[in-house]
Amino acid sequence: MLTSTDFTGLFNERFFRNFLPIPATSYFRREIGTPDFQLPDITNSTVVKLSDYRGKQPVLLAFTRIFTDKQYCPFCYPHIKALNENYEEFTKRGIEVLMITSTDERQSQIVVQDLGLKMPLLSDPSCQVFRRYRVGQALGAPLPAQFVLDKEGKLLYTHLFSFLDHNASVETLLAQFNAAKLDE
Repeated sequence: MLTSTDFTGLFNERFFRNFLPIPATSYFRREIGTPDFQLPDITNSTVVKLSDYRGKQPVLLAFTRIFTDKQYCPFCYPHIKALNENYEEFTKRGIEVLMITSTDERQSQIVVQDLGLKMPLLSDPSCQVFRRYRVGQALGAPLPAQFVLDKEGKLLYTHLFSFLDHNASVETLLAQFNAAKLDE
């Protein structure tokens, strides 16, 4: 969603590094672990390491597309808001939601305040984690994707961006966790 006509900060190194389109690829297989990473959590002023959740609780990795602190992807903005509005539902079920953005820490702090984010917003301005998860990129930013991990860190579900289906709905994501509980 275009929330401002101020394009300050849009044309930076990250923009040009992510300008050419690279499609998302289904690289990870179900029931296999995904790569570990460590990123700053802007919401809680801590550092999050994915492996710290293994053996403790399931995790939703929600890669999102935010161009700057003033410019949100029109496909991601409603998804960010929906995840934030339903964050308590995820935590009530013992699920952690880790939203990952390519905005830098300063821009991410503004996003947290602007949107009143309750969930952790992890900052990955180098886009290394985005690339490791092969979510793709286009027009200046990585593409959105969602990865549902069980409490052992094994992949249960992947949703990669397409123009026909931008982001998995909150209902779809919660259903993936519910299905996993039935299999236990």
